[in-house]
Amino acid sequence: MPVTSPPKRCAWAGNDPDMQAYHDQEWGVPQHDSRMLWEMLVLEGFQAGLAWITVLKKREAFRKAFSGFEPKKVARFNEAKVAKLLENPGIIRSKAKIAATIQGAKIYCEMLDQGESFDQYCWSFTDGKSLRGDGKTVPAQTELSAVISKDMKRRGFKFVGPTIVYAWMQAVGIVNDHSSHCFRRKVCDAK
Repeated sequence: MPVTSPPKRCAWAGNDPDMQAYHDQEWGVPQHDSRMLWEMLVLEGFQAGLAWITVLKKREAFRKAFSGFEPKKVARFNEAKVAKLLENPGIIRSKAKIAATIQGAKIYCEMLDQGESFDQYCWSFTDGKSLRGDGKTVPAQTELSAVISKDMKRRGFKFVGPTIVYAWMQAVGIVNDHSSHCFRRKVCDAK
């Protein structure tokens, strides 16, 4: 039986099975589900100052703690719920990031009430098209991530600086930053 070599991945996927699965199945795939776009924005905000693997390993606990990231439910979280979240060892217990998530849920719901889908909003910055990185360098932020960050902050979102926004853009496929040797680069282009 011939020996097959493992697929060539972006270096950041490393050897951790969870990171590889995230890389192989999700990262860079154009996402158009509004709730999922918001979930990923929240998780990228929680990741600030930490390694992504930390958030990834806690992702299911985050989903449970934040009611499946259903914005209408999260928008109704009160001080008692915040206190309970701050005691939850399964998530990253940052009062500022929890408050930002609740505020973000309220903004998401306001947008929806005004007839603006979060999906349309997110993709409006690229006219609905996925951008393609050069496959060699991965910037920490771009002019576009700065523009999106500024607009999100204007709307009241928190933990949406240009670096967080760029990481989110990569995660949800607004930009395809898979390396040129990565087997997922062409796959994500085709989506």
